[in-house]
Amino acid sequence: QVRLVESGGGSVQAGGSLKLTCAASESTNNINLMAWFRQAPGKEREGVAVIYTHTETRYYATSVSGRVTLFSANTKNTIYLQMNSLKPEDTGIYYCAAGWSDVEPRRVSTALSQYLYNSWGQGTQVTVIS
Repeated sequence: QVRLVESGGGSVQAGGSLKLTCAASESTNNINLMAWFRQAPGKEREGVAVIYTHTETRYYATSVSGRVTLFSANTKNTIYLQMNSLKPEDTGIYYCAAGWSDVEPRRVSTALSQYLYNSWGQGTQVTVIS
């Protein structure tokens, strides 16, 4: 496991933008997935976006596709989530996660399966005001 630290959350008006940052404490050969999940009040945690670092393939949940972009720093220890056109339903705690997949995921649902992730950050709050 690695230590993950998120930052960049806050409150924003609907239609606005936020950029989240996740920094891993170290580079490790045991990670090839880095992802963002979120949990809205009273709801289960859900996947938002993930990058398979071996091929730089990105996967996005349908709910955010076209509005968010996940990109990584050259060191691959840090990932960012640029979120635009934010909606009130995007409100929640956003968690960074790191994990491993033996093969490149073929589907978004597979890439965002939580059982693949064994390192989690503490989360950062995102609030979108209507």
